[in-house]
Amino acid sequence: MTGLRITALAGGIGAARFLTGLLAEVAKSHPDSEITVIGNTADDVTLFGLHVSPDLDTVMYTLGGGVHPGQGWGRDDETFAVQTELTAYGVGPSWFRLGDRDMATHVVRTQMLGGYALSEVTAALSRRWFDGLPVPVRLLPMTDDRVETHVVVDEPGSGRRALHFQEWWVRLKASLPAQQITLVGIEQARPAPGVLEALATADVIVLPPSNPVVSIGPIVSVPGVRGALVNAEAPVVGVSPIIAGRPVRGMADACLTAIGIETSASAVAHLYADLLDGWLVDVSDAATVADVEALGIAARSVPLLMSDASAARALAADALALAEAVRR
Repeated sequence: MTGLRITALAGGIGAARFLTGLLAEVAKSHPDSEITVIGNTADDVTLFGLHVSPDLDTVMYTLGGGVHPGQGWGRDDETFAVQTELTAYGVGPSWFRLGDRDMATHVVRTQMLGGYALSEVTAALSRRWFDGLPVPVRLLPMTDDRVETHVVVDEPGSGRRALHFQEWWVRLKASLPAQQITLVGIEQARPAPGVLEALATADVIVLPPSNPVVSIGPIVSVPGVRGALVNAEAPVVGVSPIIAGRPVRGMADACLTAIGIETSASAVAHLYADLLDGWLVDVSDAATVADVEALGIAARSVPLLMSDASAARALAADALALAEAVRR
């Protein structure tokens, strides 16, 4: 069958699991395909002097078979000897743990960033993980420029202050309401090399289930990206990260509340309305299909919970089928 050029915008765990299903599906149904993943970098953070790119690494490790299977992030068979020693020296933060195997990735990335752009470094790192995949995969950061998600909170004893997203997400577990979520540096950012081309030349563009505010939101906020999506010739199909009024995992509800959006599959479709041609909701949210279609977006209700590899592949097949239906 004819191969497809598929471009996906990806956040962390949910997107990575969807991409494993997409990889398996196109390897069988469209074996001459190629997949480009545009990853969020606004939750990148510097820890212990190292540049950490959590969303890029989650995609890289998951597709390459090296992710921690229970967590869905970090490395498998991980140890924490270095972090234990750092703690013994009184060096923090202690709330963000980096495993020894994972830390090696960050050491290499940080060294390479001394002379290369993040997109070049990401290409070099991902070669280790993507060699041998049944379909070629290219991982691109959304930008080579520094963009950080900051969250404004009212913290007891400290008053109102801005935190890096990772501190709010990991240390506080989003327990303090976000008064504001800001993308620092986004106005000056430029799409990384290959990003706009991947959107312009795609046959299918997919928004996997990812946090709409802090994962997909930063990608489409890079100047030029939203316009490229709106003007893309390819159908843009999204998968709801919300099932029955709750995020599948994580605390996307706290992020949606911060921007005044209810936590529902329909509300997220409204948030993406100018981008989408198709939207998948869970069978439990079938009643929202009519509301989404009133926006001019083709909608289907299918099982969204990726409980295993076969479920992830079935969901990917549903996304491709909806894209084909929209194309006609």
